[in-house]
Amino acid sequence: MAETLVLIPGLACTVRLFQPQIAALSSDRTIVVADQVQDDSIAAMASRLLRDVPGTFSLAGLSMGGYIAMEVMRQAPERVERLALLDTSARPDTPEATRDRERLIALAEAGRLDEIDSALWPRLVHPDHRGDRALHDIMLGMMRETGAEAYIRQQRAIMARADSRPSLPGIEIPTLILVGEGDSITPPEIAREMADMIEWASLVVVPEAGHMSTLEQPDRVTHAMQLWLNGR
Repeated sequence: MAETLVLIPGLACTVRLFQPQIAALSSDRTIVVADQVQDDSIAAMASRLLRDVPGTFSLAGLSMGGYIAMEVMRQAPERVERLALLDTSARPDTPEATRDRERLIALAEAGRLDEIDSALWPRLVHPDHRGDRALHDIMLGMMRETGAEAYIRQQRAIMARADSRPSLPGIEIPTLILVGEGDSITPPEIAREMADMIEWASLVVVPEAGHMSTLEQPDRVTHAMQLWLNGR
């Protein structure tokens, strides 16, 4: 039976977040993209994943997907063979971040998703990519596909997420910690903090990438994931 790789998209993201990696990695494994739009807590999202995916699997999550992946490790660590945490953080939300999320939730409740996209876009990508219209169109398309109601559920789940730092030292499987060198949302020092807490972790800092590393530098991220999946 082919091994299973579960991918968990981030906030307001869909399968398109991992499209380059799926194309490159699916030839010799089963790839499942987790459902992170129906539930209103990180714990419930993780529980849904564990119900939907049988057996053991490798697990990779980006941003909010990383929060869910760490919750999976708390709920059922025996189910996960390898772990990849991409452009994410083990820390809980700060009061400043929570206030910003409440502002964005208010925009979503008013149906102003395009304004949310305009506000977030400069922070999501490396400065060199802010003029990339094709990449921007992908991000906006994913937000529209997610929709306001799911976006609000996701934001509220993120605001209430647990501090995952105490559980990181207990992770005893091969773990990839990957971050864009220009990620302003979960910067490299946050990734180094996680890598220092996990004995079997490898840290990869991706040049010329921001928070959306899988789309900004797809070949580099795919290569790092291939090495991780192959035990190297």
